[in-house]
Amino acid sequence: MSTLKHGTPVIITAALMLGLAACAPATTSTATQPAASHSPDAAGQVSGTIMVFAAASLKATFTQLASDFEAKNPGTKIVLSFAGSSDLVTQITQGAPADVVASADTKNMTKLAEAKLLDGTAKNFATNVLEIAVPPSNPASIASFADLAKPGVKVVVCASQVPCGAAADTVEKAAGVTLSPVSEESSVTDVLGKVTSGEADAGLVYVTDVKGAGGKVKGIPFDESGKAVNTYPIATVGSSRNKELAAAFIAMVTGADGQKTLRAAGFGAP
Repeated sequence: MSTLKHGTPVIITAALMLGLAACAPATTSTATQPAASHSPDAAGQVSGTIMVFAAASLKATFTQLASDFEAKNPGTKIVLSFAGSSDLVTQITQGAPADVVASADTKNMTKLAEAKLLDGTAKNFATNVLEIAVPPSNPASIASFADLAKPGVKVVVCASQVPCGAAADTVEKAAGVTLSPVSEESSVTDVLGKVTSGEADAGLVYVTDVKGAGGKVKGIPFDESGKAVNTYPIATVGSSRNKELAAAFIAMVTGADGQKTLRAAGFGAP
């Protein structure tokens, strides 16, 4: 009788353990699968896809940087979305699925930081200044910033909430010149488009935009541009689902390879 009483619990316990063991592998596999897809693999390589929101003035350079990054990191995909920095902030604030954001000024990035929408601290990676863009023939004979205020000159600028527009406002005050633009655009690329299409006699864009446009426009530097130097910061968005890849891309932008590409495009050091 004694043997039966002590043996029975052992048999029941063993059966329960076998039942639990049969369920365990499926639970473990399901829990670990998502993490594995967003982590560096055994060789230390990142993988997956990220969405990078970048200021319109970064289109050419970030397209190149994304291509270079993908070539050096097989299995990665960098999806790019370009717009005016203020528009990018609005989109992210409203829940757009961005992993990385690069702004053309610190003011808009600060808005995201204050809203606690960033992961960590933004890093400055470039600077830029304004330049006057005119058609190659320069029909309005623009030679200085003051010439933009001459009667009959069709000048186009960025809207004030956009970094290139804020810079234009600063330059106007510094130069003591008041412009009467025929239109205010939401991005610097839109301003450049007005000039290249012949809809404007001149536009205030960045030196990098003039350089990137090649022979489509003529650039006219002006001394007052030094009064409004725009600093470009980059950061990981807090809601990113692949922060390892986001950090790796940011490291490239701020590192030697990224800086070389940015300098070649005309951007200044941060």
